Amino acid sequence: MSSPCGPEHAPAGDVGAALMMIDSRLKAIYDDKTRTDAEEQALTDQFAASLGPTGVDDMLDGACTVIYMFMQWLRMAYEDHGKDVVECVVPNLVATMRRMPRSVRPEVIPTMAGLLVAAGTGLSPGLWRKQYGYWTKDEMNPLEATALLLAEHINRLADDRDFATRMITEALFSVEEG
Repeated sequence: MSSPCGPEHAPAGDVGAALMMIDSRLKAIYDDKTRTDAEEQALTDQFAASLGPTGVDDMLDGACTVIYMFMQWLRMAYEDHGKDVVECVVPNLVATMRRMPRSVRPEVIPTMAGLLVAAGTGLSPGLWRKQYGYWTKDEMNPLEATALLLAEHINRLADDRDFATRMITEALFSVEEG
């Protein structure tokens, strides 16, 4: 039976913009930081402001699409080893988010865990979230952190700092060519 939260009903959004934000943050983490957190946040805020209201919605949908794709890749990787993605990924990411109180407020961690579970079980994280109302300002950093932590988890599993973003980029190009 099809769910109204199935990925086939979800808008893909601006996956490119979401991926650019994730890649930028990953590079800041992996490389020697030349910018401070305040400078990085100012650039992020400036970029988000340049998108306008519909652009921000598209980027939110894009971030949810990326989270879905990351969780599907992780699901397949863990299933190849007889493990469950929700069991292996969600507790680790929740514990990491709990150690990030400046970026991820404790009250939004259950929502981010729900997004991960939704994506890990084949549902659209964006549609799952939207059934509870519109995104809040307090959920923006945690959503970005969730996507970033998933990308970093995948990169560690693949032992390749660019694997997660390259995987999504290659998927986008194959869709455009097909």
